[in-house]
Amino acid sequence: MLLLFWFLLFLVGACVVLLMPALWSRQIYGVYRGPRTVNCPETHAPVLVRFDALRAAITGLSGPPRLRLTDCSRWPQRSDCGQECIPEAVQNKPVQNTVVGRKTGNQIPHLPVLIAAAAAWIFGMVWHSEYVFRFRWMAALDLSDRRARDLAEMWVPHLLTVAACVAFAYLVALLLAWLRARTLLLGIRVAVSLWLIIAAGVMVATRSSLPKELIWIEGPYTLLGAVLVGAIVGGVPRRVFLRDSE
Repeated sequence: MLLLFWFLLFLVGACVVLLMPALWSRQIYGVYRGPRTVNCPETHAPVLVRFDALRAAITGLSGPPRLRLTDCSRWPQRSDCGQECIPEAVQNKPVQNTVVGRKTGNQIPHLPVLIAAAAAWIFGMVWHSEYVFRFRWMAALDLSDRRARDLAEMWVPHLLTVAACVAFAYLVALLLAWLRARTLLLGIRVAVSLWLIIAAGVMVATRSSLPKELIWIEGPYTLLGAVLVGAIVGGVPRRVFLRDSE
């Protein structure tokens, strides 16, 4: 039973640990995204430039963001310039790209995230039910019927699994908002990538000492749960809940 609690705590902790750098990198990405107007050092005429916001967000996790331009209105003819306008571009605010009366930013649709988390949790309840893998799961953890019933009546394991589902769903939503794209396929790809990272972390942290039977039960469940979360978070049109365009 201690192994189960440790495993659930690790899942929640892994999601939270991944959530923190995702929030920070998303903030950096938001600072450097969007076109900016600067005076070209060569022509002294106004031009539009754009930072490589993704590179800034990634490098900003380990220190000051490393800035470079990814586009300029004088490119591709002068794409080999020295990018001396970067200091001015940092000081200038991005050109606002809004629709009158509302924002077109990368808001997180909370309701689809919560629906995805609930769907993953319900899927887990079915997966671990007596009609699917409950008895094999009990054997893998060496649980008797009484201990399994006592565990089912406790609140802590259920709260931990709910927290893991919610944290994972929000992490997927944050990354999709960071990428400024929401499609079913992209949601699944992001969710599966996160699942691979967390699964690798679990194997490294436990030094592959988890029972193989437990791995064969929890591995497919968490993978399919991740696919379900990614499909809902990425595939449900945001306008259904936020009443705006994608």
